[in-house]
Order: sequence, then structure tokens, then C-alpha cells
Amino acid sequence: MEFLNSVSKLFDAFPGGPAVLGLVIFAVLLAASLGVKATLGPGAERIGNAVRAVLDTVYLVAGLLAALCLIAILTLIVMQMLARWTGEVAPGIPEYAGYFMAAASFLAFANALNRGSHIRVSILINAVGPNVRRVMEIWCFGIGTAIAWYFVYFARSFVYWSWKFNDVSQGQDRTALWIPQSFVLLGAAILAVALTDNLIHLFLSGNHRIKRDLVDQSFGE
Repeated sequence: MEFLNSVSKLFDAFPGGPAVLGLVIFAVLLAASLGVKATLGPGAERIGNAVRAVLDTVYLVAGLLAALCLIAILTLIVMQMLARWTGEVAPGIPEYAGYFMAAASFLAFANALNRGSHIRVSILINAVGPNVRRVMEIWCFGIGTAIAWYFVYFARSFVYWSWKFNDVSQGQDRTALWIPQSFVLLGAAILAVALTDNLIHLFLSGNHRIKRDLVDQSFGE
């Protein structure tokens, strides 16, 4: 946690930390987006494709971790049911189920965004021309990206102080709260990266990277 301590001190000393972090991620994702511009040469395209592959893998792995968290919740529920039927005591199971639920929600955000699983009210966007639509989507993704990065900034502070004061759960599990909070922070950071990724693609190509999954949509309907 010494790294987290150093990062926290840096951000506390410089309130513009989220903006700097966002600019760093912006530069990395810009390299990825440049991969779609073959006119920049094969070298730039190879670098962009490599970064693109890493980012897509991160989104996918986060989604898989979220699925594992849901399986863990199911396992905990079954364990609690068995404990009640057998008269045994299983302390802390509701708390751990809550931790896994929070982790599953945040870790799935980025993957769900790129698959078009988030609710998007697109009545106005679908009613305008392509140029106006592009401006409106850049505005929406810009606002979402800014909010996401500032959430990451304050969530980082939340995790740091929980670790600093050794804050533990008030339930029977007595879990150090910085551990489940770290998964929330990780998921929020990946979501912020995904939003930045889509924003840059809108700037350079005019289209975001959200691709609606028709199978998931059919299940939702």
C-alpha cells in the first residue's frame, strides 16, 4: 500500500490530479485510436493495435471477474441456506454478499458499456443529423468521462483513508473495508478508461465503440 500512499500524497498536494491522470490516459488511448489511421504508417498502426488489444482484454477480464463475483454471491446464498437448515452459524455471509455485489456492479460497467447494455435515451440523438449527433455524443461522453474520473479520484481517497485508519466492517465479518472498496475503485477506473476510449474514437472517427449485443438485448426484452 506504499504506492497508494505516495499517489494519495501527490493528489492531495495537487488538486488537479484527476485532470493529469485523465490526460495520461488520454495520451495512451490516443495511441490506440491512431491505429485506425493507416495513413500514419505501419509503425503507428501496430502500436495502436497493440494498445487496442490490451484495452479490450482489460474490459473483457473485468467483465469475467464480475461474473465470478455473481457466482460467489450464489455460493454464499447456498451456504447460508445450508447453514440454516442444519442449525449451524455462518457469520458474515450477508456482508460478503454485499461486497461481491458492489464489486460485480463496478467491474461490469466498462464491459457493459462497450456491449451497449447500459440504458441510453437516444430519442433526440436519433432525430438529428449526423453532424449534430456527433456533437451531442461528444458532449455526453465528455460529461460522463469527467464525472467518472472525478469519481475515481474521490474513491481513491476513500480507499486510502479506510486503509490508513484500518477501518473495518461493523458486521460480524470484521473485514478491512479497503479490500472490497479497492474492487469498486478498480471497476470505476476501468469505466473511466472505457469512456475516455469512446470519447477519443468519437473525436477521430466520428463513431464510438459501443456495439449493441443483440443476444443480451433479447434477454433484456
